[in-house]
Amino acid sequence: MPRGAKRASVDVPRPEVIIDFNCTQGLLFILLKNIGARSAYNVRTVFDQPLRGIGGHKCISELQLFRCVEFIPPGKEFSQFVDPIAAWFKRGHPSRYAITIHYDDREGNSFAEHITHNLEIYEDLGTISYPGGSHG
Repeated sequence: MPRGAKRASVDVPRPEVIIDFNCTQGLLFILLKNIGARSAYNVRTVFDQPLRGIGGHKCISELQLFRCVEFIPPGKEFSQFVDPIAAWFKRGHPSRYAITIHYDDREGNSFAEHITHNLEIYEDLGTISYPGGSHG
């Protein structure tokens, strides 16, 4: 190995918990998911500002799902409805959220993921209309 070169570190499997948003057929959802290879424990989510949904009447960021989940196995995903996307923007909710997810692995190692989402990307997406009514 050349002098001063670093060895490639071997990736140790670990949990990796993320928050994501999804807009499907004009409906906005927030997702909490373990995309890692191992289970996550004591998962806590911190939002930089309240995330309000369901007509502006429910504080989504204060749900038990985001305060503490004791165990999330690999591949597990929780999906929470937020609002129809058109109604979301009409009410003037914030479009940027900085979110931090704290969690541990089985050995007690702690991790934190910092994710910023800009929901404006969903504002220009098309929606699907159905006979007898429309969504979005």
